[in-house]
Amino acid sequence: MHGETSLASEQSVRRYFGSRLKEDGLSAGRISQELFGFSAVLDSNRKLERALTDPSRSAQDKQALVSTILEGKVQPRTLEILRALVACQWSRVTDISNGVEDLAIDAILYQADAEGKIGRVAVELAKIHSTILNLTAVRSYLSDPTVDPDKRVACLRTLLGGKNDLDPITMTLAEHATRDLRNRRYLSTLSWLIEKISDHSGEEVVTVTSAVPLTDQQTQRITDFYTQKLNHPVHINSVVDETVLGGLRIQVGAQVTDTTVVAQLHDLQRVL
Repeated sequence: MHGETSLASEQSVRRYFGSRLKEDGLSAGRISQELFGFSAVLDSNRKLERALTDPSRSAQDKQALVSTILEGKVQPRTLEILRALVACQWSRVTDISNGVEDLAIDAILYQADAEGKIGRVAVELAKIHSTILNLTAVRSYLSDPTVDPDKRVACLRTLLGGKNDLDPITMTLAEHATRDLRNRRYLSTLSWLIEKISDHSGEEVVTVTSAVPLTDQQTQRITDFYTQKLNHPVHINSVVDETVLGGLRIQVGAQVTDTTVVAQLHDLQRVL
């Protein structure tokens, strides 16, 4: 969790660059990749991270350091964002890499906006979440920091190998969630990314899992209920799972409401 100083620093930089990343449009995707890459560099190089957050060094000195490392190797906007971040004050050394990661996510979401894909990406991430939810061994593997990151990514690609219709932006975010764990569990990171998209677009994704496809009337009732409950528009992601024995499983972010027969039997088992 960010301290107050770090939170204020990150928010000010994100506000300043929000409109600029929106103007960058499609090229914001490359900026995102470069920022993800630098976040990973900071995570693996604590000496550099300390140098870029040292309160005893001037902002100009830290900006000069990041320029020396990256000038001519990244997009001008990427360097501009990183110079702004290192000029800020941070509550903890590790908070700056969180800030870089958040700007990377902002950038890729503006790319999704430019391509008209923001809703599709949110729904696809929710589907990946649903796919992995009951695969305990896979979830553990994708969240295991002792496993080589490339092997975790390869595992994810193998799992999703039959889903060739997934958008490249979806895959970038899904792979980032396991490549750069940053002390997080894989499903928690997916939920966090979906929430970030909801904040960005102002529309929540509600994933409904049922044994048979929802009728139009059911979809509308769920839409109306959650639009009123959450006080903003929602998008229904309907997942058909034939193993569901009656009832519905509804997920909004990390919150799950499970009224399926299996869930009720498990509850009864715990009580007994």
